[in-house]
Amino acid sequence: MLDRIAAQAPDFFSGPNASFVLEAVGRTLWMTFVGCTVGFLAGLAIAVLRQSRSPLTLPFRLLAIGYVEMFRRIPFLVILFLVLFAAQAIVPEASLLTLATIAVVLLATAFLSEIVRAGLDFVPQQQKEACHTLNFSSAQTLFYVILPQSWRVILPPTAAFVVMFIKDTSLASFIGVAELTFAGKMLVNNGFSPVLGFGTILVLYFLMSYPLSRLASHLEKRLAPSRNR
Repeated sequence: MLDRIAAQAPDFFSGPNASFVLEAVGRTLWMTFVGCTVGFLAGLAIAVLRQSRSPLTLPFRLLAIGYVEMFRRIPFLVILFLVLFAAQAIVPEASLLTLATIAVVLLATAFLSEIVRAGLDFVPQQQKEACHTLNFSSAQTLFYVILPQSWRVILPPTAAFVVMFIKDTSLASFIGVAELTFAGKMLVNNGFSPVLGFGTILVLYFLMSYPLSRLASHLEKRLAPSRNR
């Protein structure tokens, strides 16, 4: 086996293969960060909506709750296929990468909205009532009082979620997205040793996720004392 790896290594790490793998890394990062960024913003909007107690927003709150509860319980692979089949009828020209990113947004929105909601609930109700007494608008209460205190609860699990999703994007290979796992399969199918192909993919996943996992750990340790005061 070692002889085979040594013989194949020069061709495996050639320019075309390296370019192919780096493009796959870019697609993995695109799905993760674009999907989770949009999902976070949408999740923030849903979490804020669910904080409302106005009778006028009740139908929208019920829809938001239904969306979150449903998509938190559907496997990501199923969401990928649902988006793929729906797109064939609505936007058949959409690229597979775009469809996979939409699927990431749908799932990330559901999970991140719960993380954000936990952060918003962290702020004592007395502070919210005090803002109302001082005639703060809802926007002023949110941006000047609630969110500045909520970040300490929101950021660590959000970073951990992004780390998790870097790995989960590998499921996009099932619908044909040429992300990192798909690249490893293609290289092995082209005759390269699985140790070279998937070993390289393993290292690249580690290099992408480890800094974020350390960031999540750092945020958890740094913000925990403030959370307990």
